[in-house]
Amino acid sequence: MTVFLALNLGKEQSVPIARKVIAIFQRLNVQVILEKRAFPFFQQETFVRFMLQNDALSECDIIITIGGDGTILHIARYSLGSGKPLFGINLGRMGFLATVEENELETKLARLVKGDYTLDQRRLLSVSVQGKNTFQKYALNDLVVFKRSIAQTVDVQIWCDDILVNHYQGDGVVVATPTGSTAYSLSAGGPVLDARISGLVVTPICAHSMHSPPMVFSAERKLRIQVSSPTQEFAFLSCDGMQEEQIARDDIVDVSLSAHYISLICFNEADQFEAIDKKLKGR
Repeated sequence: MTVFLALNLGKEQSVPIARKVIAIFQRLNVQVILEKRAFPFFQQETFVRFMLQNDALSECDIIITIGGDGTILHIARYSLGSGKPLFGINLGRMGFLATVEENELETKLARLVKGDYTLDQRRLLSVSVQGKNTFQKYALNDLVVFKRSIAQTVDVQIWCDDILVNHYQGDGVVVATPTGSTAYSLSAGGPVLDARISGLVVTPICAHSMHSPPMVFSAERKLRIQVSSPTQEFAFLSCDGMQEEQIARDDIVDVSLSAHYISLICFNEADQFEAIDKKLKGR
C-alpha cells in the first residue's frame, strides 16, 4: 500500500502529526509519499518519497490529508478523476469531512491497512456560468452567490427546471450538497441533510424577508440562479470558499449534481452524525 500525505503546512501542528503518521506507517510497512515542497520539513525521513502533487496522486493508493475540512476540499479539486479514496486527520475546529482525531491515529491507521473501512461516495455540484462571464466549476460542499458591499443587498432569483420558485433579497444564497449542509448553509439557517442521500439544499443568507425558508430539491432537478438587482451590476460566486469569481447581473448560473464524486474512507457507518454530536453540540 502507498499513501499520499497531503499537508496543510499553514497549520503548525501538521508537521509533528505527519511525523507520527509516518512512524506508524513505517511499522506497518506502508510506503509514504509527500509533496516536494514539504522536503525541508522532512529531509531526515528516509522512509518517505517526495514527488510533485500530480505524480503523487497518480502513484498512491490512498490520499490522507492533515489539516481540516478545507484541506480535504482543496485536495478534492485536484484528485477528481483519480478514483483515489481519501480521509482527513483533523487539526481544525470542526471536522465534518476530516473526522480522524490525533488520539485515534494508531487504531484507525491500523484499520486502514487491514482494509477495515467502508467507502462513502459523495457527489459534487456542477456549476456552469453563461453570459458576460463564462466558466465551469465543481464543488464538494457548496456554491455561494454573494454581494461584496455591506451597505447593499443582492436580489437573487432561483429557477428549478425552468420554473421560478423563489426570489431572495439579502446577502446572497448558498446551494449545498448533503455533504456541505453542515457548512455555510447550516450557519445561514439551513437543514442538516444525511450525506448519503442525493439532493440539493438552497439557503438564503440574511434574507430581507419575514419568511424565506431554505428549500430542498431532488438530485434530478436542474437549478438556475440569476442576480437581478436593479442597482447592482455584478455579484460574486465562490465554490467551496475558493477562487471568488465576479458574475454580472443577469448572468445565468446553472447548478446540478455532477456525475463526479469523491470517495471518503469511513470507519463508522455514522461518522457524519457522530461528528455533529461531538462538535456542534459541544460534547
